[in-house]
Amino acid sequence: MTSSAGHGATAPALGDLLHLEQRAFSALNTQALGFTIVNETSLLGHFRQAAFFVTGATGALTLCGASGLVSVVGDTPYSVWVTQLAKTLAPQPPVQLLDIGSAPESLVDGWQEWLPEHLLACNLKDSEGTRIGLVIYARDEAWQEHELSLIARIHETYGYCLQALARTPGPWKSLAARLLQRRTMVGAAIALAIALLIPVRLSAVAPAEVVALSAVAIASPQEGVVGAFHVQPNTPVKAGDKLFSLDDRGLESRRAVAARALQTARADALLAEQRAFDDAKSKGELAAAQGRVKEKEAELALVEGTLERVTVRAPADGVIIFGDANDWLGRPVQTGERIMQLADPRDAGVMVWLPVADAINLEPGAPIRLFLHTQPLSPLSASLLETSYQAVQSPAGVSSYRVRGRFEQQSAGTRIGLRGTARVSGEWTCLGYYFLRRPIAAVREWTGL
Repeated sequence: MTSSAGHGATAPALGDLLHLEQRAFSALNTQALGFTIVNETSLLGHFRQAAFFVTGATGALTLCGASGLVSVVGDTPYSVWVTQLAKTLAPQPPVQLLDIGSAPESLVDGWQEWLPEHLLACNLKDSEGTRIGLVIYARDEAWQEHELSLIARIHETYGYCLQALARTPGPWKSLAARLLQRRTMVGAAIALAIALLIPVRLSAVAPAEVVALSAVAIASPQEGVVGAFHVQPNTPVKAGDKLFSLDDRGLESRRAVAARALQTARADALLAEQRAFDDAKSKGELAAAQGRVKEKEAELALVEGTLERVTVRAPADGVIIFGDANDWLGRPVQTGERIMQLADPRDAGVMVWLPVADAINLEPGAPIRLFLHTQPLSPLSASLLETSYQAVQSPAGVSSYRVRGRFEQQSAGTRIGLRGTARVSGEWTCLGYYFLRRPIAAVREWTGL
């Protein structure tokens, strides 16, 4: 304790001083120190209001605490005004007495509104004498000399504690300092190198769909217009069941015309046969009439055969796969144009649309894991059968390779048409190459090396 601090101070005041010093030394951060300053310094000298400022890196004072408040908001009218007042106070001397008469004219109205008449400004200094903080105390009565000596002494302690707290590194800074130590860096580098050598499989994730591996194409048997569908998409059928029919209205008219023409030809042939009994010359007409009958019979048989092919039937048991029936009704089709597929549900597999940008080397038998949207928590395992040689447009409009795989075990959840996401695994490599493969490819593409 300095002699100046002890001169004129009573024993209780000195006890309060020691108590405040202990509280300041035990503060864990600037906020805790500021709370002690603005709320407990009244043990040495009563005040009505107090404001605590900290000097930032640019030298500007920032309001960090106010008496009676747990936290302060920097954009309130009081905070803005008291900060302007603090900026007008000089860093010397350590303790300054102020009254409203000494205030700048622009701050007088705010002083009358926010603060009592008598102020005490205490600068907080570091070990080099630089101001690192400021405390303003305000009360209605004038400050006494014996109070100033104790207050000046405690603010030397406050400045020391504020400097120590400003230098104390946070937990992240301490961790960074430890990591920068040579031994730690060497150990981390070795651990990273070992981790990068861990063997992993190259893999790619792409959209996928459950498909039939050996589906039978059901095509239009002739030119015409699709008239009706007799089954719904993705429904099971038996061999011989009707699938779809072409519009047969034109063929029915042709069959009616051919039938009438056949009747006329037969009547003419019968008449020629009757004439042949009486006239030898009519025998030649009989042969011609019989020839026309055979011709009309052939025409009628052709039309009826065409009518029979208008309705397409299932060649075997299976599941019918096609799009929306409304997209086909009334649509003209060519002979051999595929309209639907007949699939065996026991022969389901997976079709993966692997984008060109994600392509990796794949060999037959490579593992495939399919995560269906309908059951994402129950992945299905499959093995690769084949990959397409040339990239095509996927249903999403992305240039992709078609990768087909067979399920290792069929289940009820592998319904044809279900979609999901598949992970295709390729050859083994190290973890470092797994992470650096794309950056290396991008650098080579950009540099041309």
